[in-house]
Amino acid sequence: MITISDLSARIAGRLLIDHASVALPAGTKAGLVGKNGAGKSTLFKIVTGEMESESGFVSIPKNTRIGQVAQEAPGTEEPLIEIVLKADKEREALLAEAETATDPHRIADIHMRLADIDSHSAEARAASILSGLGFDAEAQLRPASSFSGGWRMRVALAAVLFAEPDLLLLDEPTNYLDLEGTLWLEDYIRRYPHTVIIISHDRDMLNMAVNSIVHLDQKKLTFYRGSYDQFERQRAEAMELQTKAKAKNDAARKHLQSFIDRFKAKASKARQAQSRVKALERMGTVSSVIEDHVQPIRFPKPEKQPASPIVAITGGAVGYTPGKPILKGLNLRIDNDDRIALLGSNGNGKSTFAKFISGRLSADSGDIRLAPNLKIGFFAQHQLDDLIPGDTAVQHVRPLMPEAPEAKVRARVAQMGLATEKMETPAKDLSGGEKARLLMGLAAFEAPNLLILDEPTNHLDIDSRNALIGALNEYEGAVILISHDRHLIEATVDRLWLVKDGTVSNYDGDLEDYRNTIVQSSRGKGGKNKGGEDGRSKAEQRKANADKRAAFAPLKKKINDIESLTAKLQKQIQAVDKELEDQDLYDKHPEKAAAKVKERADIMARLAKAEEHWMELSSEYEEAMAD
Repeated sequence: MITISDLSARIAGRLLIDHASVALPAGTKAGLVGKNGAGKSTLFKIVTGEMESESGFVSIPKNTRIGQVAQEAPGTEEPLIEIVLKADKEREALLAEAETATDPHRIADIHMRLADIDSHSAEARAASILSGLGFDAEAQLRPASSFSGGWRMRVALAAVLFAEPDLLLLDEPTNYLDLEGTLWLEDYIRRYPHTVIIISHDRDMLNMAVNSIVHLDQKKLTFYRGSYDQFERQRAEAMELQTKAKAKNDAARKHLQSFIDRFKAKASKARQAQSRVKALERMGTVSSVIEDHVQPIRFPKPEKQPASPIVAITGGAVGYTPGKPILKGLNLRIDNDDRIALLGSNGNGKSTFAKFISGRLSADSGDIRLAPNLKIGFFAQHQLDDLIPGDTAVQHVRPLMPEAPEAKVRARVAQMGLATEKMETPAKDLSGGEKARLLMGLAAFEAPNLLILDEPTNHLDIDSRNALIGALNEYEGAVILISHDRHLIEATVDRLWLVKDGTVSNYDGDLEDYRNTIVQSSRGKGGKNKGGEDGRSKAEQRKANADKRAAFAPLKKKINDIESLTAKLQKQIQAVDKELEDQDLYDKHPEKAAAKVKERADIMARLAKAEEHWMELSSEYEEAMAD
């Protein structure tokens, strides 16, 4: 059990967390969500002891091993596999001691402990993790210094996963992963045997990999059982109830205040007025629902859409060195209403293809034809560095509108999704998400007919990603999208192209088919035979799955029974809350009011116990079904 009690924290004098409390049962897979800048990373620093809280405390069981991705990516000359293996400090120490130990009893103890921690399979496990994160057998033997920063961060992630800490803290791990690595990590976290807390804005990750959500909002922490979609529904219901409760509370307070104002000066009513004053003090207030406004994103409408195809490639080949193409055999067309997502592991050529279409790379051979007057907008994450650090958003846009009045320039910046107070902020002081909005707006400034977006979501929170989805769905041009965010792909595109084996081809399945292929491959299943898992036919697979479900049906029934109980307890709490809203209860029947308060506390205790039991059984069921 991890307990956060009455915790408060400040950064540079700004209060981020204010007397917040939450408890997480052992084995929880929790998504920590909240607006950018809300204090999620600060909370991680307090949990790890890197930062002191202003008040309150975090209670973690003694000897709990806490792991998080190292801030500094490894850049040594050591092979990747060795870096990952060394992350298991106990194994490393035991192996080193075994080289010099002379006491037979100690030697026996060492080898027994090595067997207990499954040391003989360590290299295979490390290789499996590296493979899942995109490193083939050859790459695993290369030195870390030969990889770029993003790939080194994958090595750092592999190391902490291999160490298998009791409490795994992951802060936006998908920012340096492609879709394939994200799908693998999602499956890995879901089957991870210990407690995980993950900060992520990837909606599908939070739906598939975790079983609870911790929401950091208005400086408080709130625990929700279930996936992100379930959290959204529960929160919406709670906000609706709070809005109604506030309306009733305001009306009751207004009524009492009116009586006090009318009769407090009359001797005959003085006692009653004083009684109402006390009632008003006891009643308290219900806080308003505060919703943060998210600036919409808008892409300008193309002035004139050319006839299809807007891009036609015949026998195309492209690369960075003449005669050494990265991609070849390209025979593709893009129509003016196409919405295409590029699938394929990093390094297979997705960004190369995007640069080819955008005109940043020329064809090695073959033919590429663009429609007359075709305008192409191109966004890539590395372009964030192209912004002028000292210039504001308005200063970036003004040269593109030299004759326009100031009001029109600012209106155009607003379309990019930047709030008024951010328009005069230097680019170096904008958040990553704000820089991404500005850069996307600049990429689409000339109202392109084709918009190419290469990993546009890395710095966007969930609400901003939803704003991007809305912008793409309203945009009337064609789109080519490279993203590790499955929710974004599913919500905006209608065609999938696979970049693999040195070419680009149409992918006939959907994203769920692709996910299953990636996950089964990472577990050593599929891709080697025409049958299903372990070479079985689909009919045999279905029967095996049905048998597994039947075997664990009693466990599933217990989970369902607890879900029914929690729903019943929540309704009981709502019923008691409704009774406690009646002011007459406190005035006329104070003993009954006190009993109701106690009843509510008892029900809350039962609910907390039921939720903890649900968490334990759900984790057990998920692990059983995943094996």
